[in-house]
Amino acid sequence: MMSKVAHGIVSNMRSILPRLGASVKGGLVSVRSTSKRPELSEHFTLDEMVANEKLLQYDEGSKERTELETALLGVLNRVEHVPIVINGQEFQAKEDFQQVLPYDIQQPIAHYGHAHRVLIQMAIDKSVEAQVKWDKVRLSDRIDIWERAAMLIAGRYRYNIIAATMLGQGKTLRQAEMDVAELVDFMRINPVFLRELANYEPIRGDTQQKCRNSMRLRGLSGFVAAISPFNFTGIAVNLAYTPALMGNSVLWKPSDSAILSNYFVFKALREAGVPDGVVNFVPAEETTFASVVTQHPKLAGINFTGTSTVLKVLWQLVAQNINFYQNYPRLVGEGGGKNFHFVHSSAEPETAVACTIRAAFEYAGQKCSSCSMLYVPESLWQNHIREPLLGITASLVVRQDATYCDSFCSAVINRRAYDRIYMWLRYIDQSPSCQVLVGGSCDKQRGYYVDPTVVLVKDLDNIICREELLAPILGVYVYPDHKLKETMYKVAQINHGLTGSVFAQDQSFIEEAYDAFRVNVGNLNVNDKSTGLMVGQQPFGAGHMTGTSDKLGTPHSLLRWTSPQVIKESYKTHRNIFYPYMQMNDQEQEFAQSDIVSLDESSFGHFNSDGRQ
Repeated sequence: MMSKVAHGIVSNMRSILPRLGASVKGGLVSVRSTSKRPELSEHFTLDEMVANEKLLQYDEGSKERTELETALLGVLNRVEHVPIVINGQEFQAKEDFQQVLPYDIQQPIAHYGHAHRVLIQMAIDKSVEAQVKWDKVRLSDRIDIWERAAMLIAGRYRYNIIAATMLGQGKTLRQAEMDVAELVDFMRINPVFLRELANYEPIRGDTQQKCRNSMRLRGLSGFVAAISPFNFTGIAVNLAYTPALMGNSVLWKPSDSAILSNYFVFKALREAGVPDGVVNFVPAEETTFASVVTQHPKLAGINFTGTSTVLKVLWQLVAQNINFYQNYPRLVGEGGGKNFHFVHSSAEPETAVACTIRAAFEYAGQKCSSCSMLYVPESLWQNHIREPLLGITASLVVRQDATYCDSFCSAVINRRAYDRIYMWLRYIDQSPSCQVLVGGSCDKQRGYYVDPTVVLVKDLDNIICREELLAPILGVYVYPDHKLKETMYKVAQINHGLTGSVFAQDQSFIEEAYDAFRVNVGNLNVNDKSTGLMVGQQPFGAGHMTGTSDKLGTPHSLLRWTSPQVIKESYKTHRNIFYPYMQMNDQEQEFAQSDIVSLDESSFGHFNSDGRQ
């Protein structure tokens, strides 16, 4: 029979996530605290069921298609002013920048300014003030806000956010819809994790009648800096609002190339009830922002997604100032990496080709999980994979307008990305161990266009096999079948990425792949593409030099943004100094204790009235 202690642990740790298949209409229902001591901690009943947001299909003539068309015209016909927002107050910088369409750089959709050092400092001060009050807001009240936000984003704000993501970030309809659905998932599922974490209680053991042990989840004292990427609206918002859910105040520096969609979500969260000052919207120049926040003694953490190079710079800046902080800042970062597809001779070629084309070229290869290397055995390459891979890639429609429904992908995000990819293409063209099989051209007259490109790489030590490209460029390495293991373990050494995929029907090989790729990737997929990970189902994040592997979309990521406090409240006080094994009777104990008191009183005689000996 299970003990009460064991039963309590099982009950507290029981997750409701296996029920993700259930459906939820209108978001999660509000939760009520059942705690007897609400001022210390809250407990929740875990009987709600949650599901990933359903993707809309946008069939011609459908209500959602009409709504989206209206939203697209609204964004195109108005250049939105995006302010700096600190503690609810809007500021405008002297400089004026424009967010333009990546595929039509003459068409602006937003104008904005960068916060200077004084404004960033003001935002920090207001954040620190707001954090003290926000941290005292009950968990159930914060959860209510997040659930309202999920309903607003899934409903009234949905089409404006999708339109801004399609136009401003160059995403196709399907990619933008998936992005916003992921955002809704973060808003709905993170509160589920918070309730599970809040229900944890320290073990009481045999002291249940003597004391009560409890733990409350506190925010980090100070402020958190969230630095978000251009490529995912959902991830950008999650970086800012997950720390906020846990009782922190945040300075959110959005990407200039995603500023309009991020601002629309910021407005939705304010409408949902996030108090002013809890999340401050601070567009800024990257180095200025990083310099100011890392030099402030109240820095409590940095939440970052971008490149590994920038993550290292942030880490170095924090290390240089470690003696000046009032906290040890929490550093959470995801830097992408070299994601790959590894094909075994037993694989189904059609599956490998279809998954690889999607993973490599959807959103122009700019996802942090995009596949940039394909490893194929000689036995499959020439007769089964080469022709369909190259033929389909050459036929992909790269439209000058991402909003066209036949567009597979569009332009890359901005001039900086285009110039970087152009240099990669020049390197490939000049490298003796690289051969362009299809694509390889680019153009920037109207927008930043790069053709989907497949490159045959003949040397595993070539930089194309090692470096993240974040581009519509797929490297292919054809390995001899008899060198399967040698190639696989070489890949494990050189490809450290967020995700990797294995394609095979041979179960013994799959088991071997589990072992070979145990360390080098954070997510390993079998017979599926490296992209398309879903919140709550395939939490993502990787280690090594690609990131801190905090797995967005799990309770682990929430724990990074809390500083728990354990409280012991004694009901039965003890006054006895001596332990039973010391075998002292009551008279001896009373004498010994009175002797100690006398000794303590007499020791004061050695001091003068001013405290000097």
